[in-house]
Amino acid sequence: MHPMSFKALLSIACLILVTGCASVPMESAENNMKAKSFPTPEQGKSGLYVYRDSFVGKALKKDVYLDGNCIGETADKIFFYTQLAGNRTYKLSTESEFSPNDLVLDINAGKNYFVRQFIKVGVFVGGAGLESVSEEEGKRVISKPDVNLAAMSGHCDHPSIKPAANAAAQK
Repeated sequence: MHPMSFKALLSIACLILVTGCASVPMESAENNMKAKSFPTPEQGKSGLYVYRDSFVGKALKKDVYLDGNCIGETADKIFFYTQLAGNRTYKLSTESEFSPNDLVLDINAGKNYFVRQFIKVGVFVGGAGLESVSEEEGKRVISKPDVNLAAMSGHCDHPSIKPAANAAAQK
């Protein structure tokens, strides 16, 4: 077989494997609508939205951690919402192919923050990454009718990951 043909077949096989759909525990319709109203956080707190909206990797569920503790698994077109103590640093992590990918967030009280989880092609299975997005972009995606609030179930394939020493020292 020609090397280019093998690469093409491998790419197609990977695409088929990562474009199914996955499901995770969801919140009630009432809680979904409340979170989509983008409330001002309580006094001294910040709002954190973590969402996933990529077509690639629909069959994959990916763990998300806050300071090393599982908050839940993501799937396509879902988001998490929580309020955190403001004016501090947090480490958000996502399961990836070989090791977690991290995003350090400096959170100020009284604001909502938005993080997009994205799926990327891996060697054996799709990996995941995290990126901060603007409030405008986060609200645009989360406001779509087919994007819904997932329960912060605390269920992950690996219940906790060891936080990096430097992230813990920044707190």
